[in-house]
Amino acid sequence: MVMERVRPGVLLRDYQVTALDRIGAAFAGGRRRVWVVLPPGSGKTVVGLEAARRLGRAVVVFGPNTAIQGQWLAEWAGFGPDVPPGSADRALDAPVTALTYQALAVFDPDAEVDEDGVGRDGHLHRLRQSGRDLVAALKRQPVTIVLDECHHLLDVWGELLAEVLDQLPDAAVIGMTATPPGALTRDEAVLVERLFGEVIMGPSIPAVVRDGHLAPYAELACLVEPTSREQTWLAAQADRFDELTTDLLDPAFATVPFLSWLDSAVVRRSHAAGEGPAVPWHRFSRDQPDVADAALRFHHAGLLELPVDARPLEQHRHDPTADDWMRLLHLYTRRFLASSDDPRDKHAFGAIRDALPGLGYQLTRTGIRGGRSPVDRVIARSAAKVDAVRAILATERAALGERLRALVVCDHERATATLPSRLIGVLDEDAGSAWLALRTLATLPELRPVLVTGRTVAAPADVAADLVAFVGDRHALEVVVDNGIATVGGAWRSRQWVPLVTAFFEAGRSQALIGTRALLGEGWNAAGVNTVVDLTESTTSTSVVQLRGRGLRRDPRWPDKTAHTWSVVCVAEDHPKGASDYDRFVRKHDGYFGVTASGAITSGVAHVHAALSPYAPPPAADFTGFNAAMLARCADRGAVRDLWRVGEPYADQVVQAVRVSGRAAVPRPATAPDVRPARHGVAPESRATLGWWPAGVLTAVSLVALFTAAPLIAALPLAAAAGYLGTSASRAHRVGVRLHEAAGRGPDVAAMAWATADALRDAGQTDAGHEAVEMTVDAAGAWNFQLTGVPTPQSQRFANALDEVLSTPADPRYLIERFLPDDPGPSAFRRLRTGWRHRRHTAGNRVVVHAVPTALGERRADADKFAKAWRRWVSDCADPAYTRTAEGSLLLAANRGIAPLDLITALRLQWT
Repeated sequence: MVMERVRPGVLLRDYQVTALDRIGAAFAGGRRRVWVVLPPGSGKTVVGLEAARRLGRAVVVFGPNTAIQGQWLAEWAGFGPDVPPGSADRALDAPVTALTYQALAVFDPDAEVDEDGVGRDGHLHRLRQSGRDLVAALKRQPVTIVLDECHHLLDVWGELLAEVLDQLPDAAVIGMTATPPGALTRDEAVLVERLFGEVIMGPSIPAVVRDGHLAPYAELACLVEPTSREQTWLAAQADRFDELTTDLLDPAFATVPFLSWLDSAVVRRSHAAGEGPAVPWHRFSRDQPDVADAALRFHHAGLLELPVDARPLEQHRHDPTADDWMRLLHLYTRRFLASSDDPRDKHAFGAIRDALPGLGYQLTRTGIRGGRSPVDRVIARSAAKVDAVRAILATERAALGERLRALVVCDHERATATLPSRLIGVLDEDAGSAWLALRTLATLPELRPVLVTGRTVAAPADVAADLVAFVGDRHALEVVVDNGIATVGGAWRSRQWVPLVTAFFEAGRSQALIGTRALLGEGWNAAGVNTVVDLTESTTSTSVVQLRGRGLRRDPRWPDKTAHTWSVVCVAEDHPKGASDYDRFVRKHDGYFGVTASGAITSGVAHVHAALSPYAPPPAADFTGFNAAMLARCADRGAVRDLWRVGEPYADQVVQAVRVSGRAAVPRPATAPDVRPARHGVAPESRATLGWWPAGVLTAVSLVALFTAAPLIAALPLAAAAGYLGTSASRAHRVGVRLHEAAGRGPDVAAMAWATADALRDAGQTDAGHEAVEMTVDAAGAWNFQLTGVPTPQSQRFANALDEVLSTPADPRYLIERFLPDDPGPSAFRRLRTGWRHRRHTAGNRVVVHAVPTALGERRADADKFAKAWRRWVSDCADPAYTRTAEGSLLLAANRGIAPLDLITALRLQWT
């Protein structure tokens, strides 16, 4: 048989062999369907074909577009020896047939459907005759169905496919995607389980890069402000918001002022009878996280008090956004204004209702609903973004020269919706489109840009003429020129022009390809792509991974290829919704791993630049310097490659780290400190001497010997006393010196991390202690702490525990002391005195309290283990104080809201 004699035309990689073995084992074990996850560019096509070939049946492949359809047929043609040709015919008479999902999912518009668009008997009866014939052909013979980019089934064709597969109980089904299961919603996960069962996971993208099978890459960003014309319009919209917030803050706006109502309902969460908070803060923040976050940002802005037991984190340390105002205003209007019969409250309700539409919100009787606002449209499609693309590609061209192969991806070819009248004169009619990008990049003739979509091929006139010559007589083409831009039409369709334009681009006849996410954002491949510019608004994990995968394929013409992916982000600093584009940028990078300037491979915007926060953009005044730093990286792609450490071993594991910024001691080797403070002076084993009495005893012995006429014997104890005093003085001075050094370098965060790790290990919650704590510094000078060599849940437990130890106590079950001895200063005498002092003769040291982390606070025995580790590494202390007793609750109340350290912590995910 054909399937028995052919083999892949390439040597399979280790992870491909592993995936094939697991697929084979699943089918051998009786499963009929599998879902396989492999990174983009890692060879999903050859894995899918080889897995299907091994099953020995006819193979039918479905993909989302014609570009992907053609790739399957091309990959099959690379099998050997003497492989029979594949087909794109619905007759299914070839060993391998590649089709698009649309070949199946073409519905009869006259079929009866219910109000939700579903047929009375499902979807099958709605198919046109061509779709029904295809289902019948699938039933005629044993088949293996391969579903490429099968994440699309979750959105569009999943229900139909489920019905089709129910008609094919004996068919083997292989789903291929780059979308990890963790990125699925609950409903999507249920559908995956129904269609495929257990997921077969391949390696992560960083693992394949480290193995050398994908190109190393860097995520870069360009931050821009709206154009002056756009800013003028945005300023007018901001005035509307300011008017609304001014009204809300007016105590006379309603019978119960907005902030007063929030203080009762959110800050104090009072019962109607006033007998205290209805729910504790930790439960309130768990049940209503968005409202709790908004309230804490209101606190940061000085508008609300800090709720009892609340602990502001990194995401709360900036002014409230428009969405924060709306979340709290939603509660105010729904729970109070809407139910009030007072005329003032009815007037307030009406005023809010009238003001919100201009801000992109609607007020109904059930509360506030958000929508896409004109403000967001102006920011997302700002002309400043496409101007930034021009600057980016000019810089990349200067660095790479003729080697540059740039891909610019937009959401749409042209703006199909009519521009709202209020935005005429503010935005270009084609704002955000591929056509606007083409017109802008045409001003850089050295780029020779080409636009390619499913409907259009266009380029500057001279480039279009060269493209026509490149195509030759394979197709009869027509060129129409308008204002220097030529559209290339004629007797060809997207199935023909996409591979030809791609070949033109790969050959270097064009250095910038412009297109849409629908065509080029996934499935389309060109090994030469080394620069991707993302102008899309989609933030789904699927679109992010797929789009970035376009630049990750290795280029045989450039073995050391390193890819750059650029995000262009517009921020309107003075508008309350001005960070909407930055928020999209954050969501795109959430869960996506990239390499930092210090060599760590992290998730989130921190891998773009260590100073970027996922919660707020940097000040606009910093944009110029930030962009200059980003553009400077264009000149040294080799440095990015070195940071990836290609070929070095890895665990392919995600761990959680704590990022610590602020004044703290530089981490040091993990050795117990020589000096640890205590309530009085330093801990006993750190004290320099036993005191004066040994020297006194020896001196007394010497005097007795002297008066008994034994002067030589008297000299011996006197010398011993002098030696003892000298040694003790030296040790005392050394203690004083170390106290002075410790005071100068700040709190020893590393020691706190080691104590936390040891306590978790001793409590049986992790497999390793202080020896597994890894500390690295990032480009912004912040320290990152993580527990290595342990499973991911254990690293998360350590990171969460350390974050609690370093942060302001919220509502811990136990508190622990840390003593702060005074700095003896530079004086040698004061250092000597400080190091020699006995406990009885010193005033008490200052003290701060830290939370015993939740993981170690559930049981007294675990809290005691933490105290033991704390005494070894950090500070002498009393037993942990239980905050559920009267004494402990007073201690917690006295330290409520007091940060034990002047630090900012943030949790980060890192790949190892």
